[in-house]
Amino acid sequence: MNRDTSSCNTYNYGDALYWDARYVQEVGSFDWYQRYSNLQPLVRKFVPFSSRLLMVGCGNAVMSEDMVKDGYEDITNIDISSVAIAMMRKKYEDIPQLKYMQMDVRDMSLFPDDSFESVIDKGTLDSLLCGTNAPLSAAQMLGEVSRVLKPGGVYMLITYGDPTVRIPHINRAVYSWKVMLYVISRPGFERPADSSSSIKSSFEPVPLTEEGLLPPDFVLEDPESHYIYVCEKVDETLELALECLTVRSPFDNSKSIAIDRGKVITP
Repeated sequence: MNRDTSSCNTYNYGDALYWDARYVQEVGSFDWYQRYSNLQPLVRKFVPFSSRLLMVGCGNAVMSEDMVKDGYEDITNIDISSVAIAMMRKKYEDIPQLKYMQMDVRDMSLFPDDSFESVIDKGTLDSLLCGTNAPLSAAQMLGEVSRVLKPGGVYMLITYGDPTVRIPHINRAVYSWKVMLYVISRPGFERPADSSSSIKSSFEPVPLTEEGLLPPDFVLEDPESHYIYVCEKVDETLELALECLTVRSPFDNSKSIAIDRGKVITP
């Protein structure tokens, strides 16, 4: 597995002690990469308001609070730092839509299989990939995310990692994910007036090559763009049934009727 070290330093971002010490010293909230206002169109597109949602590596960010204000009803927030969780529980004790639990994303055994319709990750996988035993930590985390995500649910990964360093981790058959990629400029980025890029960063999906890479002619407006991978967990039982289920027409034995997502299609 690839390990992206382009934004890593000597800190062990997979260690609870590092984060506890950081949150003791840190004053105020901090949202990695993007605020909810910038992500709202994509979140609303893929995450229904009624979803049971898991926010992994919540830290002291206000994204969950902003989502509740927007209409989301059930958000469970987890973080490896007991300091951050204690802080956030106290802050949001009067908001029943928000729950906070101290937990390592690499071991979410307190949650049964298929517990959540949606999982959002804003920088947590990135942090593990900067820590020790990075490939193992990433595999443990993604395996747990896939396990707790219901079939048909969505894992939304917001990261600085381009497809060359993220696709090898997330595009594994064992997770049963269909992956779509979106690209968004970092907050405050202004497009140069003389820019002539033919493909713009937007909320339209970016078509990937068969290898899962950006097309050769894709031009980033912002060289430091953020990448949003929308990973839909395939319902393998349903997919198999839809692909294989056929019945004979009672009117013509030479024909069959294919049943596709509740629609009857005659050949």
